[in-house]
Amino acid sequence: MASPAIATEIGSKTYDDLLAMPDDGNRYELIFGEIVMTASPKRKHQFALFQLGKLIDAYVRDHRLGEVYIAPYDVKLSVHNVVEPDILFVRRSRLSILTEDFVDGPPDLVVEVLSPTNRAHDLVKKATLYADFGIPEYWIVDPATDAITVYVLESGHYRPLPNRPGVAASVVLPGLEIRPEDVFAPPEWESTSDDDDDVME
Repeated sequence: MASPAIATEIGSKTYDDLLAMPDDGNRYELIFGEIVMTASPKRKHQFALFQLGKLIDAYVRDHRLGEVYIAPYDVKLSVHNVVEPDILFVRRSRLSILTEDFVDGPPDLVVEVLSPTNRAHDLVKKATLYADFGIPEYWIVDPATDAITVYVLESGHYRPLPNRPGVAASVVLPGLEIRPEDVFAPPEWESTSDDDDDVME
């Protein structure tokens, strides 16, 4: 995933303009000075997001590595760049960048769950933005293919991390390994009929 550094801002919108957007149920981000609206996510997007967030958070908490947040929580990279990654991680030594209103600087790991309407947005624009601000690791989660791809930043560009088949592993969080089926597959009980459910008398 090529991610050339951006030397200048493209648009003129600022964080104040983003804060002035209407509370209309849509999600807005500020990328290279342009306000971008993201459509409401679908069920599979939210299911995968919640499952993956739980797995990452459990690992981070067990090892006392830092803090994990699920959107919406603004990440203010600059006055012209404010985004809401689906999941973000900030290591313990950098927790001072967490404010009540936003993350004041680049997280150590970000995750985006793709939707049909945001694929190019996340794969190109956000990848460029995240690389430009030096975010070490970027995960792309694709509900359309039940795939998780981990990208690591090298010399200003993201490259896919070669993981063993069936496992997404992290560099920023050594030892964290996620199986896609644990993120995308519904629980077994969903495939059973209501007649098989235990009924409390």
